[in-house]
Amino acid sequence: MIQLYRSYWREMRAVTEIVPGTWVELTSPTAEEAAEVADILGVDQDDILAAIDPEERSRVQTEDDYTLIVVDLPAREERHHEQAYNTIPLGVIVTDENVITVCSEETSVLSSLHEARIRNFSTENRLAFVYRIMLRIALRYQQVLAGIDRTRIEFEEHIEDLKGEHDLIQLHELESTLVYLATSLRGNANVLNRLSRYEHLQQPEDRDILDDAIVENQQAIEMAQIYREVIDGTRELVSNLMDSRLNHVMERLTSLTIILSIPTVISGAYGMNVAGQWMPLSDAAHGFMIINFITLFACLALALVLRKRRLL
Repeated sequence: MIQLYRSYWREMRAVTEIVPGTWVELTSPTAEEAAEVADILGVDQDDILAAIDPEERSRVQTEDDYTLIVVDLPAREERHHEQAYNTIPLGVIVTDENVITVCSEETSVLSSLHEARIRNFSTENRLAFVYRIMLRIALRYQQVLAGIDRTRIEFEEHIEDLKGEHDLIQLHELESTLVYLATSLRGNANVLNRLSRYEHLQQPEDRDILDDAIVENQQAIEMAQIYREVIDGTRELVSNLMDSRLNHVMERLTSLTIILSIPTVISGAYGMNVAGQWMPLSDAAHGFMIINFITLFACLALALVLRKRRLL
């Protein structure tokens, strides 16, 4: 899908043709759409379609007439029937007069610019426009990371109620998401550092936006690292909790086995083929009931002792 936008006095408006200062937004473009834009703006079609490849790495590629910038941004996905986050590439091509963005799906980072009212914002100032996109990507990462931390906090609030594999899978998904995000953030940091070297192309106000993007991206990297360490601690806590529960269960089973061994020993003794005169209470009128009561009393007494020692 091709969408064209151009800024007019801080207001973004949709236009119908590509003119100098137009923002060309391509969302999951077909080969025909990519060829059309490539022919009009004089860029390589393969560079336009580069961001469609989910394995494309973050980089800056300079050609004779344009510059290709590929960065990663967070996107929702479903894993194990749960909402999670992954990263997808976003391609930004800066020509002499226009900016082209290419993404495999719609993203709030770009859609938020459609109706944005930003001071001193213009699609004709191509570098500032690109830097604002990078800044919004960094802020989007921070929002996603904050959401992951909230999920972790909710998980810890109910950690004593963990009963099944679902909770452990959820914790693993949070940690996997942080790994994806941290890796992509480091790639984006390399791109921002590369862009910061083009000082001869930047205006002072453009440099301020780029510096803000670098700072916010670095903050997102630190957030991802901190949250990952916290989740590691949570996982260790869950592991210790599971071990403690298992030990408690084993203690109870061992105590029950000891208690049940008393009637087993007594019944085994009375089941031996020996002369009845040598067996206590063998001739008593209520010998069977008496032996049962003695066995029950011994079991209850042992149970009370084990319970007092917190083994039952």
